[in-house]
Amino acid sequence: MIDPTLRRLAAAHGVATRYETWQGRVVDVAPESVIAVLDRLGVDASTPAARRAALAEAANRPAAGTVVLAEGETAPVPSGELVLEDGSGRRIETELPADLPPGYHALDHDGGRTAVIVTPARLAGPAHTWGWMLQLYALRSAGSWGMGDLGDLAAATARAAADGAGFVLLNPLHAVAPGHPVPASPYSPSSRRFVNPLYLRIAGFEEFRPAPGGELIDYDAVWAAKSAALDRLAATDPAATTPPADPALRDFATYCALAEVHGRNWRDWPEPLRHPAKPAVAAARAELAGRVAFHAWLQRLCDEQLGAVRAASAGMAIGMVQDLAVGIDPGGADGWLLQDVLAEGVRVGAPPDAFNQLGQDWGLATWRPDRLAAAGYEPYRDLVRAMLRHAGGLRVDHVAGLWRLWWVPPGGTAADGTYVRYDARAMVGILALEASRAGAVVVGEDLGTVLPEVTDGLAERNMLGCEVLWFARDAEGGFLPPGSWPVNALATVSTHDLPTAAGYLTGEHVRVRAALGQLTRPEAEEKAEADAERDRLVALLRAEGLVGPSPTLSELILALHAFLAATPSRLVAASPYDAVGEVRQPNLPGTVDEYPNWRIPFPVALEDLWDHPMVRKVVASLAARRP
Repeated sequence: MIDPTLRRLAAAHGVATRYETWQGRVVDVAPESVIAVLDRLGVDASTPAARRAALAEAANRPAAGTVVLAEGETAPVPSGELVLEDGSGRRIETELPADLPPGYHALDHDGGRTAVIVTPARLAGPAHTWGWMLQLYALRSAGSWGMGDLGDLAAATARAAADGAGFVLLNPLHAVAPGHPVPASPYSPSSRRFVNPLYLRIAGFEEFRPAPGGELIDYDAVWAAKSAALDRLAATDPAATTPPADPALRDFATYCALAEVHGRNWRDWPEPLRHPAKPAVAAARAELAGRVAFHAWLQRLCDEQLGAVRAASAGMAIGMVQDLAVGIDPGGADGWLLQDVLAEGVRVGAPPDAFNQLGQDWGLATWRPDRLAAAGYEPYRDLVRAMLRHAGGLRVDHVAGLWRLWWVPPGGTAADGTYVRYDARAMVGILALEASRAGAVVVGEDLGTVLPEVTDGLAERNMLGCEVLWFARDAEGGFLPPGSWPVNALATVSTHDLPTAAGYLTGEHVRVRAALGQLTRPEAEEKAEADAERDRLVALLRAEGLVGPSPTLSELILALHAFLAATPSRLVAASPYDAVGEVRQPNLPGTVDEYPNWRIPFPVALEDLWDHPMVRKVVASLAARRP
């Protein structure tokens, strides 16, 4: 049992002492978990006396150094001089006025400086349109080197635009640390602010091209070939030796150069190099100037090729939609550069749910909410702005993390975690501000165990949620008919973490999880339930007039897409994996090497993909949809 003082202390710091499971059952968090998570927030709750002292301190602590309000709102503040983002000034007496423009302002007062962030009340709603969900690495062509690249993306985007698609939604393109082995997961990045040069299209230098792709993508072979070619190309390009002028790019490139010497995990570096502000880092940067310039050059190439993708999306209603991962590799570039605003030692994940019955520990680092607020949210707003540089939209993975995140303390398992709250007003507001300035759409991945405040909060800002066919159920658990689907949503059959259409319809998701020991009950029970679910879904498709009495697998897959096309959801997206009948899902949560996560290519080459008979039928179905 959690004593009342610990419960109050946890509440004061936004740490949950109980939560509701995906089944609606209330679970009390173990006191040891609460104490461990509070420790990661700099709060000593190890003894009753320490808890009482910490609770008294929490009651007297000053307000956060940031005030966030929506356009048209007011807020009480100390008297002082307000410096607007455009440099103009206004005298403030007791409260902020309601006519402040959206933007990042600052209030100078006797107590110091307070950041003032004014955010748009709502975003403009996107048009009704359809598009493709692409795992870029899986798009292999004759011109790419063993995996999809930005050249493939430009070609795919142009073809999708010609077919009438309004957007192309991607897996995260975040940077990974240099060296081998190359991480396969796009959701465990070294930096979310920069791009993975593995996706660069390299013209020429055919002597470095790896062997044709096999059954699975070999990231190490691809990077070995590309890095050799890039080293040769850099020797002929003066830009590859130009020192980076942008401080953020310089610091990221410095990490990359140091990682080549000392390894990718900065926590294992010599102590004088473990913080970017230390004098030894400046000396090392000068010593490694050539490699720093090289890594900055790689990012400039990525930026140029992403610009070409944006050009290819001209005429699309939205264009490229980037995917923002929920966290970072704690030992990577952002872990080093942003360590002052991260929760040291914490790993984020999720409690158990229907498809991940043991819970999830993603091994990712995340923001420490109090320090992020003290920094005026600058690291977060820089991240969102960087993501929207070439994009017409942003998908926020695990968007509930803007409200609360499941923290796993050091040494614990996913079951030992608990939720920690963030200032959603600031996190969602800044997202709206940056999206508004970029003219971009925001899609929040709000699947799984999500509080109503998340769904409502997205709707209030006119951001979209997600609706996935496997999860679109009524109160009794039956599948929702298409007319009952939400309007403000991205509607899909599945996601990268869930069974594909063919996998779900054939029971592959049960077989593979049973083989890997991921089920919490006998396989026969799981299979019986999956068969019953499939039968209910087929019955709904039949009732909607989308299939006949004995449909084939291909007919069922086409019917699922026709079902999506009949929903009122603003955005509808199809996956080539579903269209061509791939049974393997791209990622199986809870596994690392036991399953070929993020290494499964499309079974059809890019040159043939868009003219594949099933793809043409899916396009025809989605292109005919009406708002």
